[in-house]
Formats: sequence, C-alpha cells, structure tokens
Amino acid sequence: MRVGFVGLGRMGLPMCQRLLQAGHTLTVWNRSSEKAHDLIKQGAQLATTPAQLAAQSDIILMCLFDAAAIETVMYGEQGLASVTSANKIIVDHATVSPQQTKQLAARLPQGWIWLDAPVSGGTAGAEAGTLAVMVGGEASALQQVRPYLQAYAARITHMGAVGAGQVTKLCNQTIVTATIAAIAEAVCLAQEAHIDSKQLATALAGGWADSTLLPIFVERMHNLPSEATATVQTMLKDLTAITDLATLQQTAMPVSHTVYQLYQLAAKQGLAHADVSHIIQTLQGKQ
Repeated sequence: MRVGFVGLGRMGLPMCQRLLQAGHTLTVWNRSSEKAHDLIKQGAQLATTPAQLAAQSDIILMCLFDAAAIETVMYGEQGLASVTSANKIIVDHATVSPQQTKQLAARLPQGWIWLDAPVSGGTAGAEAGTLAVMVGGEASALQQVRPYLQAYAARITHMGAVGAGQVTKLCNQTIVTATIAAIAEAVCLAQEAHIDSKQLATALAGGWADSTLLPIFVERMHNLPSEATATVQTMLKDLTAITDLATLQQTAMPVSHTVYQLYQLAAKQGLAHADVSHIIQTLQGKQ
C-alpha cells in the first residue's frame, strides 16, 4: 500500500526516517518543505499540497501539533479530504481531546477510515523505534496499518472505538505530567536540605519511586537542556485536554488540576517553549 506522512516536526521526522529504513515507499508533506530535504535524499517523495499527498497515498499518517492544525490539513483548501477517493485510512498520531477526534473523524469522505493513534516515548523512542501507540478505531483497519506502525513502535494496542486512543493517551499524560512535577519537587526538597540531589535517581533505583522518567529528569533538571524534547506548552496542551475530559465526565482529578496550575504558571513565566524539565525553575523561583 502507498504511504503518506504529514508533519515533520520533532516526532514526525524520525518516524519517517524509520519508515524509510524499513524499506517502505513514502510520500511526505510539511508546511515548511525544507524539513523534508534529508528525507528526500533518503528516497522519500515530496508532495506540494496535502491534497497531492492524499491522491498518492492509501494510508495517511499524521503527526501534527493540535486539532487546529489537523483541521487545516484535513479540511482546509487543498486539504487531504478534498480528494474524495475511497478506501483511505487516516492515522492521527497527535494528542487531542477525544471529543475533537470524534468530530474530525465524522467529517471524513465516504469510504475513509479514521484511527486515532497517539504515541508515547518522545523523540528518543521515535528514533529507536520503541514508541508505544494506543489506537482507537476499526480493528481491521489497524491490522492493515500495523506493519507500517511497527517501523517506529514497539507496542501497538487497540483500545476501542474512535476516541479510545486519545483517552488512553490522556491517561498516559496524567501520569507523566504529575511524575515530572513530583520529580521537580523532590529535587528541590533535596537541594534545600543540602544533600546531593544529583544522586536521587541512583539512590531511589529499584524502589517504588523508580520509573523510566526518574533518571532522565533528575539529570535534565540539573543540566537544563536548551533544546526541548517535549515542551511545557505541549504538556500544558495535554493537561488542558485532560481537564476538559474530566469536567465533561465529572471525574475527580485533584492532582491533575494542581499539576495543571504549575504548568500554567511556568508558561506565564516565559517557559512555554522550554523543555518540560524547566518547570523546576518555577518551583525554585527562577526564570
């Protein structure tokens, strides 16, 4: 099947590289075409519009920032959906609210199928091919696209109907955003008690506080990176979706609501585009 990929940002670019390394033929489109130069050298074809990409693809993978970007690429002028050929599968790797996903999917041309398939694992996971993908939509469509997703994912889980993948990702982000905030608090607590906070990850390894995130963020919070792998703004976008879903369902989430306030404060202090590890500066009273 012919594969197209839309969105060559921090996640999309390494995902495309993995697809090419796996031997798949690939057409790509990005708002800034210069981001496709290295992929073209590796064998990808460049579409000049989303519509052209759709005409040349049976499976269309998207990795865009938010619902507004998806709306424009899907349904704007020269958008993907302006090509009404049947039997196309849209795989949306963005993290947006389940409500927005259902609304976007409901507008598809007849014969098209939508899979919401947000990912977890960051840029390192995309580069290594170890992403976790949580999928909502038709199970039979997932089986068709699974060989392509396996180029950059180690775990692909079908969670239910359209929107279920997004709910699962919001569960993931509930844990991730709170864990990063807790690590920041722990580092501050250690520093203000005048113990060696750089040793926290080593000291806590193997105990109940250990996690994938612990060694990564203890190190980053001591050596704040200038280049972001995941920004405060991205996490705040996801926390907004979590809060909206919790309000809609009347789900009690007191921890997430508090974490949301921390990330909001960090953004207002000018850290929106910084790596998420910089939220420690908010707790330290630094900007």
